[in-house]
Amino acid sequence: MAEGVGDRFQRETKYHPDRMAGGGLDWASRPSPYKEYPGSKLVELPRPRPPASMALHDALVKRRSVRDFTDDPLSLDQLSYLLWAAGGLQPRRGGDEFRTAPSAGALYPIETYVAVSRVSGVVSGIYHYSVKSHLLEELKSGAFGRHVAMAALGQGMCADAATVFIWTAIFQRAKWKYKQRAYRYVYLDAGHVAENLALAAVALGLGTCQIGALFDDECNRIIGVDGLEESVIYMSAVGVPAAPM
Repeated sequence: MAEGVGDRFQRETKYHPDRMAGGGLDWASRPSPYKEYPGSKLVELPRPRPPASMALHDALVKRRSVRDFTDDPLSLDQLSYLLWAAGGLQPRRGGDEFRTAPSAGALYPIETYVAVSRVSGVVSGIYHYSVKSHLLEELKSGAFGRHVAMAALGQGMCADAATVFIWTAIFQRAKWKYKQRAYRYVYLDAGHVAENLALAAVALGLGTCQIGALFDDECNRIIGVDGLEESVIYMSAVGVPAAPM
């Protein structure tokens, strides 16, 4: 069988004990772990408030992929908690800022965008989550649910969901330290974030469905990233499930 690009990637990014590169890191060139959109319209988010107590075991048992949603909106409190749980800042430890989801080298290459269709008090549109300030930055206003659904290979649940979380990777944040091996870690990081979201949603009585099947360029155009330095790699539809979980 002919070797494909995925096979070559797996082989060529292996670590070998006799081939590990030495030398230190150029700290002056480290990319910032925060992205912001200066001048954008801001949506203040309430302080993240944990939902009513649910045991981790119960959340794990109840979690499943939900593809049928009601027309009910999310509350701003729910959206705030989901954003924080998926990848928000933890309380500061000494001089370090860590997040709710693990990241290789604490480099945090994953950025969160939200296509809002139905959230109480928030105009429908495309937003970027400012992790540092815990607020939303409006990129575009309007109804984008069907656009997102078409970019997700026609998966209609994206048009029906109250929101769709869209995750990108800013690759240089991880490549600064890990070079080509960074691509392995970027996708692992995205998985950590998505699982946090899924479990937090269950605790709030909401449903999610994680989406890896997408037209890259179409998704990138929706949120306005170049697909090279930053590209969409994962999404999740979020809403009120039509049937009890």
